[in-house]
Amino acid sequence: MPRRYVTVDVFTERVFGGNPLAVVLDAEGLAKPQMQAIANEFNYSETTFIFPPRAPGLSARVRLFTPRIEIPFAGHPNVGTAVALALDLAAKGQAVPENFVFEEAAGLVPVRLLKSGHSVIGAEITAPEALSVGSSIAVQDAADCVSRPVTDVVTSVHPPQVVSVGLPFLALELNSREALRQARPNWGAHERVLPPIGTDGVFAYSRDARDGQLHARVFAPLDATIEDPATGSAAAATISLLAQLRPAQAEVCEWRIEQGVDMGRPSLILGRTDKRFGRVTAVHIAGTAVPVMRGELIAEPT
Repeated sequence: MPRRYVTVDVFTERVFGGNPLAVVLDAEGLAKPQMQAIANEFNYSETTFIFPPRAPGLSARVRLFTPRIEIPFAGHPNVGTAVALALDLAAKGQAVPENFVFEEAAGLVPVRLLKSGHSVIGAEITAPEALSVGSSIAVQDAADCVSRPVTDVVTSVHPPQVVSVGLPFLALELNSREALRQARPNWGAHERVLPPIGTDGVFAYSRDARDGQLHARVFAPLDATIEDPATGSAAAATISLLAQLRPAQAEVCEWRIEQGVDMGRPSLILGRTDKRFGRVTAVHIAGTAVPVMRGELIAEPT
């Protein structure tokens, strides 16, 4: 049977910027191998599949796939899926709510729709998990992963470290915007370093002179994404770590993360961390998204 899909560019206000996402609107009845084949066909960093909710009060069950594997949570797919679903409801003449709640493998993902007038233009999501901090690695290994000298790696705030709010990444600070611009993924180093620490992606960032402003790049060649234009889950985990390490015991911090610039798909991720009693209790990621294509999947993989 034909299945409708749309594509949206996420964390951008213009088409052909940001991070592209494919959303299969009519996924009911598809098995995991079929979804994996469809995601591989689109060959975006992620493709999402929308199913009816399994419990009252939920908006949809959403499954997320990279070209290689199913993942439990990600940032730009949730923002893009929310916008795609809202636009689809509006096109059908149905009421568009102010909020969604998506059921995903990592847990429930609350979504607040962002509007300009009566039009949905983006979404803010809340990560489904609290910050977890995993293994740290040697500075030399981190430098090897991004093809930079060890002198470019900053360890004064945190070591190169695995962090997650639903999907793990290696968070790595570099000492300048220029060092970040010159970074390149080293496939051999990724194969050697990342699987043993439970991740396949590197979130490399540098700080802006302004507080709460980061420039970032994400490399995940082991997951068929040499570079990702905008990675909300990695950004959310990293700003959670940075907020947790700040001296204040209670504060709300606003964050601005620019990504994708060096690969020609500029993206803007807006973050917010809520900290209480010395711990980050919630992290939110927001951005705009614009529709690009719509169509039908005619062939259905077996």
